[in-house]
Amino acid sequence: MKTSIITLLLCLSMSTITLAQDSEYKLVEQTVSYYLDGGTNNDFDTLKKAFHKNATMKYIRNGEYTEVNALEFFKKVVKRGPKQDRKTRITYINITGNVANAKLEIDYEKFSFIDYMNLIKIDGEWKVVSKIFYRKGK
Repeated sequence: MKTSIITLLLCLSMSTITLAQDSEYKLVEQTVSYYLDGGTNNDFDTLKKAFHKNATMKYIRNGEYTEVNALEFFKKVVKRGPKQDRKTRITYINITGNVANAKLEIDYEKFSFIDYMNLIKIDGEWKVVSKIFYRKGK
């Protein structure tokens, strides 16, 4: 009897952990989707929901390391207009406690962006705090 009760309690606690992980996964997925959907639809207001106000974006430009505030950068380049002709996908999301990272792919006709997002759960909300990316030609 004791063994059955212990087994049952163990199964219940494992299912609770799985449900919590699924819930956090969906929240991280929603956060990075704000970025993807905002960029696709040229909607800065949606895109900015993904980022912490001090988030950085780091990349190589003309062979040089470049670091900028992500929201300041996107505010300059994301302008209202027709929907972007691109396909997006979330390749993976990894979560450990209150930190996560995600790999995103954004495919255009002649090139792709591979984005790596680092997120932190701040005041109950997942926010991108840093982004690095690579532009890959086709």
